[in-house]
Order: sequence, then structure tokens, then C-alpha cells
Amino acid sequence: MFEKMTQHPRPHVSNIILIGMPASGKSTVGVILAKVLGMDFIDTDLVIQKRENARLCEIQEERGIEVFLRCEEAAILSIQVKNSIIATGGSAVYSDAAMRHLKEDGAVVYLKVEKEELFRRLHDIKQRGVVLKDGETLDEMFDSRSILYEKYADFIVEEKATSIEETVERIRELIG
Repeated sequence: MFEKMTQHPRPHVSNIILIGMPASGKSTVGVILAKVLGMDFIDTDLVIQKRENARLCEIQEERGIEVFLRCEEAAILSIQVKNSIIATGGSAVYSDAAMRHLKEDGAVVYLKVEKEELFRRLHDIKQRGVVLKDGETLDEMFDSRSILYEKYADFIVEEKATSIEETVERIRELIG
């Protein structure tokens, strides 16, 4: 149920970056993976909140989506770490600069969730700070982001009928 991407042979990298849809489990998997591998853990959503002194949904509501995306990019570009698991917000892939920065010393793992499962998991998208562009539906967000996640991924882990522990183990096997 996992695929190793081979289009970019990678030298040894220090960080593991988790990307994927909102509610794909990036933060949960990231914390456990960091414990298992003895690495640090960073959640870019929390970095944004600390830098902006506001919750994600407040930034979006009060300043707008475009400002939020600029805040997200700046927060990611500020991250300078080694030996870390980095869980990104679902919209991180909208910034090519941010993704290139993360890939400089990191392997990017796309936690892939099927559309139906994602819609089942997503409850209160406003409170979660999920970025939906003006007039965009969840369906459209899923379709457009899936392309970007695959573009940036070094590895894809399909989370179809898997537990968090199984996902962590698959990442360990892929990264080596």
C-alpha cells in the first residue's frame, strides 16, 4: 500500500517532511514518528500561530486567505532545523518557495487519503483553519491539492485502511 517515488534520487537527508490533506494525520503521525526515531517534531501550523499570535482560522477570517498563505510561507521559510519531523499545513504546497526550502535537507512524505475518507474525517473545517479559496468546494480543493502533493512528494504512503502505527512503520521502511 505504499509507493517509493524514484524520480529524484536523494542523498541522506536530515528531516522528514509530512504533507497531505487536512485531517490526513500529519501531526499525529509526526509526533509518533519523532518519538520512534528519536527526532524533534515541528508542526508548521503551530509555528504560524506563534509567529502571528493568532489561531489559523482567525488569521484567515480577519486578514484573508492570501495573507494567511503569505504568513504560512514566511513561517516555513523561517524553519532552520536538522533531525526533525516537520508536519506541514495542508496548504503548504501552494508555496513553491516553501516546499523547495523544506526539500533542501528533507525527504517529503505524502500521506495520501482517499477522498471519501477525507470527507468523513473533516468535520469543522472553519475551526481547523482549512484553506478554501473563494468559492472553492472541498471536492475542488482535493483535486487541485492532490496534484501538488504528488509533485513535491519523494515518497507516498497510502493510508487506506491503515492504523497510525502502520503508517509510521511504512514511513520508517521507506526512509530507511
